[in-house]
Amino acid sequence: MKKYVIIVGGGKGTRMGNNLPKQFLPIAGKPLLMHTLEKFNRWDPKAELVLVLPESYRSYWEMLCREIGCKVKHRLVTGGETRFYSVKNGLESIYAEINASSEKALIGVHDGVRPFVSEQVIAECFRIADEKGAAIPTLPVIDSLREIQSDGSSRAIDRSLYYAVHTPQVFRSDILFKAYEQPYKESFTDDASVVESLSIPVEMVPSNRENIKITTPIDYITACGILEQEKGNTFIFPSSTLRSASKAAAPT
Repeated sequence: MKKYVIIVGGGKGTRMGNNLPKQFLPIAGKPLLMHTLEKFNRWDPKAELVLVLPESYRSYWEMLCREIGCKVKHRLVTGGETRFYSVKNGLESIYAEINASSEKALIGVHDGVRPFVSEQVIAECFRIADEKGAAIPTLPVIDSLREIQSDGSSRAIDRSLYYAVHTPQVFRSDILFKAYEQPYKESFTDDASVVESLSIPVEMVPSNRENIKITTPIDYITACGILEQEKGNTFIFPSSTLRSASKAAAPT
């Protein structure tokens, strides 16, 4: 099957405390989004990449690509008010192409600020989705968990029953298109929840621990360390890096 990956980069960076949205923060001279695009391109250069961005940041991204030199071919699509509508816009941009083909396709949906998903995890999610129809990467929860009761007290719960969900979440195209024909619901927290609302089972695939979603300053520090480790370097985080990123002027 032909492979597509919709990379969603619609965050506003509020939890990072920056004027510049987190997907544009620099690591090793490139914005996070560029590292993410490169990871999927290394996994499969033939995969069609669709990058979904807010309208207000399209020109900024195009400028970054010109100045830094993004060599990964990708389509640019305008995002929606929520993640659900951003993914929906990405799907609409490839629907006619897939519908015109006699073959079905596989579509992955990935958070733009998860640049460290392993190529092995990507490949396994696509393989299982090809076989079963839907696959998501997950990891067992390692923290102790407590549940808040109606009276305000809390109780410990069995963490072995819970898994953290990552991306890419991969589906056969017919399944994902049908799922996104539904009207939006607040219970749709990710693509798997949209698909499962049609009573379609979703298979879990083991994720890699480095596949973090970079949303806070400590995530950013961790990301810098992971990148240096991948390059075989010893990482010492310069405190000025995040301060400099925080002062970056965001486009209007």
